[in-house]
Amino acid sequence: MPDHIHCLFMLNREKSIADVIKQVKGGSSHYINRNDLINEKFASQTGYAAYSVSESILDKVFKYIQNQKVHHQKKTFDNEYNELLKLYGLDTRADE
Repeated sequence: MPDHIHCLFMLNREKSIADVIKQVKGGSSHYINRNDLINEKFASQTGYAAYSVSESILDKVFKYIQNQKVHHQKKTFDNEYNELLKLYGLDTRADE
């Protein structure tokens, strides 16, 4: 996707999510810049979202990630994200 990525991994007990995200962002930025994959200098935006998933749905999540391009043609990331926030009672915005 042009504005975000999805990663699925098992988290090592010795690492924090913040440490892993720092490595992913740093490594991918370094790779993109070293290989001149875009015309300007690449830098990841600040922030990220992390979710844990049950082992019982790993295959479903993996397939979702594989098909995210098709999925996001039907629903934007922002729309889906806001729906998830509401679904799980995490939407802190006042109802409009």
